[in-house]
Amino acid sequence: MTIRNLDKLFRPASVAIIGATERPHTVGAALMHNVLQAGFKGPIYPVNPKAGTLHGLPVFADITSLPTAPDLAVIATPPDSVPSLIAELGARGTRGAVVLTAGFGEGEVSKGKDRAARLLTEARPYLLRVVGPNCLGIAVPGIGLNATFAPAAALPGNIAFLTQSGAMATTVMDWALPRGIGFSAIVSMGDMSDVDFGDLLDYFALDETTQAILIYAEGVTQARKFMSAARKAARIKPVIVVKGGRAAEGAKAASSHTGALAGADNIYEAAFRRAGMLRVDEVEELFDAATTLARMSSQRGKRLAILTNGGGAGVLATDRLIKEGGTLAAISPATMSALDKVLPPTWSHGNPVDIIGDADAARYRNAIDILIKDDSNDGLLIAYCPTAIASSVDAAKGVVDALAPLGAHKNVFVCWMGEATVRESRAELIAARLPYYETPERAVRAFMHLVRYHESQSLLLETPAALAPSAPERMARARDIVAATLADGREWLDPAEVAAFLSCYDIPFVRTQAVADAAAAAAFAAEVERPIALKIRSRDIIHKSDVGGVGLNLVGRDEVLGAAKRMIERVTAAMPKARLEGFIVQEMIERPNAIELIAGVTTDPTFGPVILFGHGGTAAEIINDQSLELPPLNTALARALIGRTRIAKLMKGYRDRLPSDIDGVVDVLVQLGRIVADHPQVTELDINPLLCDAAGVISVDGRVRVRAVAASADRIADRLAIRPYPDRFESDLAVNGNDTFRVRPIRPEDEPALTRFAREVDDRDLWHPSFASLRERTHETTARLSQIDYDREMTLVAWQGDRVAGLARAIADPDFDRAECAVIIRADLRELGLATKLLGKLTEVIAAQGVRTAVLIYPATLRQLEAISAELGFVASPAPDDGTRMAAVKKLV
Repeated sequence: MTIRNLDKLFRPASVAIIGATERPHTVGAALMHNVLQAGFKGPIYPVNPKAGTLHGLPVFADITSLPTAPDLAVIATPPDSVPSLIAELGARGTRGAVVLTAGFGEGEVSKGKDRAARLLTEARPYLLRVVGPNCLGIAVPGIGLNATFAPAAALPGNIAFLTQSGAMATTVMDWALPRGIGFSAIVSMGDMSDVDFGDLLDYFALDETTQAILIYAEGVTQARKFMSAARKAARIKPVIVVKGGRAAEGAKAASSHTGALAGADNIYEAAFRRAGMLRVDEVEELFDAATTLARMSSQRGKRLAILTNGGGAGVLATDRLIKEGGTLAAISPATMSALDKVLPPTWSHGNPVDIIGDADAARYRNAIDILIKDDSNDGLLIAYCPTAIASSVDAAKGVVDALAPLGAHKNVFVCWMGEATVRESRAELIAARLPYYETPERAVRAFMHLVRYHESQSLLLETPAALAPSAPERMARARDIVAATLADGREWLDPAEVAAFLSCYDIPFVRTQAVADAAAAAAFAAEVERPIALKIRSRDIIHKSDVGGVGLNLVGRDEVLGAAKRMIERVTAAMPKARLEGFIVQEMIERPNAIELIAGVTTDPTFGPVILFGHGGTAAEIINDQSLELPPLNTALARALIGRTRIAKLMKGYRDRLPSDIDGVVDVLVQLGRIVADHPQVTELDINPLLCDAAGVISVDGRVRVRAVAASADRIADRLAIRPYPDRFESDLAVNGNDTFRVRPIRPEDEPALTRFAREVDDRDLWHPSFASLRERTHETTARLSQIDYDREMTLVAWQGDRVAGLARAIADPDFDRAECAVIIRADLRELGLATKLLGKLTEVIAAQGVRTAVLIYPATLRQLEAISAELGFVASPAPDDGTRMAAVKKLV
């Protein structure tokens, strides 16, 4: 399930309180008090077997006694009673429930899990949605609903706060009230037996009263669903997250450097970043971020101007700004001149703009008016330090007066330092709904939150380079290598197999060969005429050097022959039962100026395959310089992955070192993404070291681990947290028997062709919301159109050579119940019949994805689309909410 019936939770017309009581210090009493005090306008039905009255309301003995089925039921009864209550509610017609009760797996684990399973079993036939169990409840202040047992109420506002911790919910509610921060909803999710983060992100992404979503998460379930919902929500509004539980316990079981380096928390970091969410580290940051996002507009740059009445505050702000990666804004000559006219001669004449400790309201107001208009900065931090010379209240009023007429021209961050003497002035700022911060560091951090959020969104819109398609014969060879390894009863490819496997993806590897005996090894050495490495080949020996199974820098036939014989003797003595299968021989590589890198794949139990890049070599885990990304990758994401590491600076060249082949590393990382998409059997992959210098990249050593899985197309796709490009939907489309168009799902690298297409379509054809943004004909609009979530969207592109001939797009609801479709054809091809063929192909594709109903909504006057829909089997009727439009429906499944 996803958003189905969630409106009954967050927009109920009536509420039943199951377990309502007036007994002091109980959940039922606190819950009943909060529901009544919040001012909910609909019927409230207390339910308790003792019946009677409660706070003037009649109490009903059981659910069957209720006069009508409540939209929402809030349950605070013993855990064994909950499953049957859910069954009764579902039968009555209730479709939303919040279960506050604990005891569903926290203590008596097996008994609690059985209760949770029975709860879901009873809810499922009725599509009854359940928040909890073991939660604080939910609050929707805008409709007067406070179905929690929290000690404080919440103000109405535009932030949705989703939390797995009830304690975090009460803390945030208590903190927000005196600061004037309001919420569109607060959801304590508890055990997330049914409603989870994915469901709520989908719901609040489309909720018009919610402008930002805040999350406190301890863990994620159903990673694919979470990532799909998070990516959608973060493109619509800011999503900010603080993650509890940073222990990287998962690394203990890792067999490779990549697995050990990844770490559970680093993988969550990668997931949040890939979704476009902003992660903060501490609860304090979450509060500051709430203030920032509630009242700030989009932040376009990282140049900050600092205005202060104290030099120390300016220094602290500058230090933090530089540490966080921001830029101290330059002051233009015109601004400098304007400031000279309104400030005393002793002002700092630079940024930070120190207007001296006796600054009054007029001085603040004049300086703000000048700095806010300066295009050399992207934001303004206003700091105040208490002094006995000037009134803090007057200074606050000056700030409020200066900013009031400016609207959202530029983001302003107010830092009002101190405590005892500034309470009244802070009240002025709160009344004016200005976000303030108690220290310069927190104000700068808030500025950088907005900067990073904008940067993450911009990265997701970068146009990657086009990639060459994989050769079918190479893919078949790679599959054969994996199959042969599994058929042989092994889980690790040997080095020769690793080299052959990676070569199928154009990942360079040192010349490597498996040989049967010492004589064959000696023949290899004679052939390459370079020093070689000799390694024992045995499925029973993982760490070959520990048993004398590695020889390096061996030159010539005779030296290799002798080394091989001695190696057999050493290994046999150390591990007499090991099965010896010959040798691995490798050409030794001499790249004295090369940088040692690591690139690899590990499999996380929650998010599936994860790609790692960083500083490699034997000390990789000690240096601890790496970054992670969820596959699949394109060139833009791979380049950003490299750029987040410290080693990236060395790769750009320094002193007498030429820049390294970063493009070559990008290619390797993109191919690793292809490998995990193509081979669900690959669970670990390690290239360490990957040597990189100006001459290129080459893998010196590598490990690949495989395990048998069901290799269906769905199994391959479901393994990844982000669905990879679905190449199975590529086809040729014949039109009128004369013209053939190549049709395939859209890719991010199609953005330049889409920009050209936007110039070639008739504006009159851009009536549908799916394509209306093409009117802007900008990189941003076409990039957004080209970067879709293949899990719930589909855009097919018809190609005429290298030009886009037409687009057909479908966006499914989270339940896959229906998808709204649209089609647009290039102006010079409208009469060709391509629209019918392309739209028909789209319905076939979304049916294969599991969509049950296709819908076309179009102006009633558009006869051509009426004819197309009829030809494809759609049944049209007037749209129920708009008599000027038609809604054509076709059942697919």
